[in-house]
Amino acid sequence: MNAADWNKENDRYLSEAVAWVRTRLDGMAPPKEEPPPAARPAKAFWRTSPASAPLQVPLQGQAAQPPAAQRVPRPASLDEPAEEDMAPALVQLTTRLDLSPFERDVLLLCAAMEFDTGIAAQCARAQDNANRGYPTFGLALAMFDEPSWDALSPERPLRYWRLVDIRQPQGVPLIAASLSIDERIVNFIKGLNYLDDRLAMLVLPVAGPAEPLPPSQQAVAEAIAHAVAHPVEPVAATPALPLVQLLGPDSASKRAIAGQAARALGCQLYALDPASLPQAVADVENFARLWQRESLLLPLALYVDTDDLDPAGAGEAHRAAINRLLLRTGGVMFLATREPWARLGRAVVSVDAAKPSTAEQQRAWQDVLTQEPERAASDAATLASHFNLNVDDIRRIAAQADGAALAPLWDSALLHARPALDQLAQRIDPVAGWDDLQLPDAETALLRQIAGQVAQRGAVYDEWGFRARMNRGLGISALFAGDSGTGKTMAAEVIARELHLLIYRIDLSAVVSKFIGETEKNLRKLFDGAEDSGAILFFDEADALFGKRSEVKDSHDRYANIEVNYLLQRMEAYRGLAILASNRKGALDTAFLRRLRFIVNFPMPAPSQRERIWRRIFPPETPLEELDWQRLAQFGLSGGSIHNAALNAAFLAARAGRKVDMPLVLEAIRGELRKLEKPVSEADFRQLAPAGARS
Repeated sequence: MNAADWNKENDRYLSEAVAWVRTRLDGMAPPKEEPPPAARPAKAFWRTSPASAPLQVPLQGQAAQPPAAQRVPRPASLDEPAEEDMAPALVQLTTRLDLSPFERDVLLLCAAMEFDTGIAAQCARAQDNANRGYPTFGLALAMFDEPSWDALSPERPLRYWRLVDIRQPQGVPLIAASLSIDERIVNFIKGLNYLDDRLAMLVLPVAGPAEPLPPSQQAVAEAIAHAVAHPVEPVAATPALPLVQLLGPDSASKRAIAGQAARALGCQLYALDPASLPQAVADVENFARLWQRESLLLPLALYVDTDDLDPAGAGEAHRAAINRLLLRTGGVMFLATREPWARLGRAVVSVDAAKPSTAEQQRAWQDVLTQEPERAASDAATLASHFNLNVDDIRRIAAQADGAALAPLWDSALLHARPALDQLAQRIDPVAGWDDLQLPDAETALLRQIAGQVAQRGAVYDEWGFRARMNRGLGISALFAGDSGTGKTMAAEVIARELHLLIYRIDLSAVVSKFIGETEKNLRKLFDGAEDSGAILFFDEADALFGKRSEVKDSHDRYANIEVNYLLQRMEAYRGLAILASNRKGALDTAFLRRLRFIVNFPMPAPSQRERIWRRIFPPETPLEELDWQRLAQFGLSGGSIHNAALNAAFLAARAGRKVDMPLVLEAIRGELRKLEKPVSEADFRQLAPAGARS
């Protein structure tokens, strides 16, 4: 039966059902008054009823029940068996919401009011009250077969599923209160099936994946669909279908997998923002009832995204509302969360929803590269080893790239990742190169080794099989230890420029929070935001978190260790390079340091290195007088301090309207030493200063 034929059959069914209701109402109407009979002769007095005969008086507010002969039986055609999907809408509603025959007829009476304008007058006549032109429970009890008082119980379908609305003014008994049918239900009975307007304003439809999912994600979606369609352990007194918890940090993967699973189950997926869910208990209960009702009338599924839910403050109230919703409603439901929710009170299926594997991402990159196959495979492997993206993101990046070769795709991928991180940390534009570093050869070699590991991790981890041996994760972690200004930040810049990667500076002293759990939340946001791009994360002021452990004396000590371990775990699991920078290596706990792959020491530069720094510190455009580089190198400044002195000397020269000369540089050096609270030997300045120079 096609849709048009079903609509015709549904209309025929409703016409016949409403006609039967009209006939029943006619039978309820009191007989028309007739003129009083003529007086009978007194001799007929013995024919009157005895005084003891009971009076047949209807209940107040209830029409008298007609004799059985006046009750028109329900037409047999209204109860003809049919396949559930092909049955008239009222029959489907009765089956899905478990209505009794009497409850079905009450609903039909209320629906007839909407379909036939004459029903109101018939209701008034049937109740012998011109002011009661509407259905009442008393009318239904007298009118239909197998009446049941519990039909209006809050736990019975008519009220539990919000099928009818009871209007009971003060002083009016329940039996005389007016009944009206819910608009959504009357339209369903008429053949219009749509999401209830009260829910549609709170949820958004989620389109399923436009392209097939990668095999790893498709397998997860199929497993979910099977678990929902064949629940193993439904929890007593709770919705029978299990709740699906999608775990992991990537929202896009979770939504795509949920969309595919819903499609496999034949459901339309809708997403609910926790902020849109009302928080009052009564409002949550109403939403839950309506949603479960809709899930029985429509093939739909609910996706609740809690990834951005703050566990503190307003987030706690939202979480309580979501908990109640999950417990009180049924149907196909997905809970997107980073960590499992405990004590949900219903059957739960928990699955990890990860991004496509590196091999799957490599195939996606190869599909958008246009070089010859061998070159495309190599470039795809490079891209997949550095970026961690969904297939849709890869296609979007390719569409926005200025060309389909490695370089434009790489640049487009970096631009794609920047917005997520720019809000969380300070991005550094790397301008320094290897020649700008002035370090001992051993330290420079270590830095090149770090850059090499980042560049070749795809080959070693994937092609050479080391991924399976990395039980702690694939992260490359390092400690840069040395005094301020010795080149730690510059070294990170050099590596970022060498690898053409984004680099972000994070001040750990600002990340660490006095509130329990806040530090981990801040770090989680940072690492999750950096995963896509493989950006270099440069954690400055590591001393704020990695100080030597003392005896755990209270909860704050215990949580401090938890924070450190959390950071180390995330660094080890991070796909990119994470660098800790510290001015006080000796203050760091050795147990933590052992978990880092590299430790690079940044000593104060030697005189020869300081001379090279001085010679390179001024841009070519800077007007210079002849400077004595060897003499300048005798001052024990770090590279950062030399930069500050050179910059200050340039500003002094610009203000004086002359070139940068030795007196101005010496004045700038003197200021830098005083700022650092280092001793200033005026003899050194007199020896170096030309005649007439300021001492």
